[in-house]
Amino acid sequence: MKQGTGLALGIVVAAFASGAGYWLGQRDAVATTHGAVQLTSVPASAAKAQRKLLYYRNPMGLSDTSPTPKKDPMGMDYIAVYEGGADEEPVPANQLKISAEKIQKLGVRTELAELRNLDRVVRVAGRVEPDERRIFMVAPKFEGYVERLHVNVTGQLVAKGQALFEVYAPELVSVQREYAIAAQGVASLQGADSPAQLGMARLVESSLQRLKNWDISEEQVKALMASGETKRTMTMRSPVSGIVTEKKAVQGMRFMPGDVLYQVSDLSTVWVLADVFEQDISLVKSGARVKVRVNAYPDREFVGTVAYVYPTLKSETRTIPVRVELANPGLLLKPGMFAQVELAVGAKAKVVTVPLSAVIDSGTRQIVLLSHGEGRFEPREVKLGGRSDSHVEVLDGVKAGDSVVSAANFLIDAESNLKAALGGFGDASKAAAAQSATVSASAPRAAGHQAEGVIDSVDLKDGSINLSHGPVASLKWPGMTMEFKVANASLLKDLKPGARISVEFVERAQGEWVITSVKPLIVNAHNGH
Repeated sequence: MKQGTGLALGIVVAAFASGAGYWLGQRDAVATTHGAVQLTSVPASAAKAQRKLLYYRNPMGLSDTSPTPKKDPMGMDYIAVYEGGADEEPVPANQLKISAEKIQKLGVRTELAELRNLDRVVRVAGRVEPDERRIFMVAPKFEGYVERLHVNVTGQLVAKGQALFEVYAPELVSVQREYAIAAQGVASLQGADSPAQLGMARLVESSLQRLKNWDISEEQVKALMASGETKRTMTMRSPVSGIVTEKKAVQGMRFMPGDVLYQVSDLSTVWVLADVFEQDISLVKSGARVKVRVNAYPDREFVGTVAYVYPTLKSETRTIPVRVELANPGLLLKPGMFAQVELAVGAKAKVVTVPLSAVIDSGTRQIVLLSHGEGRFEPREVKLGGRSDSHVEVLDGVKAGDSVVSAANFLIDAESNLKAALGGFGDASKAAAAQSATVSASAPRAAGHQAEGVIDSVDLKDGSINLSHGPVASLKWPGMTMEFKVANASLLKDLKPGARISVEFVERAQGEWVITSVKPLIVNAHNGH
């Protein structure tokens, strides 16, 4: 009896112990499970948000720190230091991160996009030309002969009224005699009736008027009136002070009415005809101030004004002539000289501008690199407007106050392209690895695989065979017929359809299986079928 009671008590104690152990185990498991949930329930973003900014450190590794963002004397941004030793937050996908050391080596500099009046200077080439309104021709209006030349060389400086040459003209002699006779008639008819006297007076006036119409000088007409003597030759004088730019008169030659014997140009004021490109012509206005320089006098600057913008375009050069008028003191500017012309034009209002060096122009689009501090840069496509010598207007893409890279931006762009290329290469490698992993399923891929089978056909030209092989354990393949390439043509030697062989093969590329070794099987060998 006692023995049965003890046995029953032992069974109860064991059951209680077992239940207690199960309960304790379940409690520990639940506690462990809940603990794991609590540990993994904190997202990474929350951990990043809890990071505390400590200070900003010098990008060159100096001991200088700052509680607020700032730049060093070289224009480089201080780097933020966060609690936990991390210097920065993760870089967004559209930005590029460059270390402070590399920034120093590249010589990166930044400037702020700002509002400014985009004053611009249009620089074009031009040439000095005489003022067309100051060119005078000496062309007698009567027939005659050149008796004597007083100015006998081209380029000679002459004054207004200076004698150029003497002419003999029968018509001039006739008019002078006509005048002399008429003048004597007026004197002899002083006591006669008024109609006769009036007729003689009109004859005198007609003779004098003919001489004036033939450009006989006033001085010579007065001398004729005073003396009443007929002269065989008359002197032709310069109508203006200037330079003799053309001389066709030769002593003794005969000329006809209208023949140009001399050309005299007044060069005290000259023109500069500047060829302005089509895209800049809208900026040029009449009356604008112009600076002109010539190679002959590099230290001199001539100032003039835009007098006229021609209405025609030269299709060969896509330029429009612009006429500039300027004084020519000392006659330094010679017709035919080449000139460098600077036409100052200005904007009406302030616009957002960036330095010209900040723009990376690919031909199809324009990009600037925005600096976000801490070595981060973002490429931003922009739309550009007018330009000055140092800045360009930004119509879209950048606002005033944005920090843009003004130096070494091409090097940063090259760095960005390099990283993108390396990143793409890495992604392609990962994708290839994933594809090859699916071929072998869960089995580890060996360097080579083995199979036994019978040759169905041999293609010497393609370097391949069709093989009906048995199961391949390393790849978990069933028996099948498939095409294999050979590593070299020598492996195809002595291979014929129907032969039983043992092969070793590898996967050279995705889906391309290449035999590296071939061994013949004896007739009684198991072929794997």
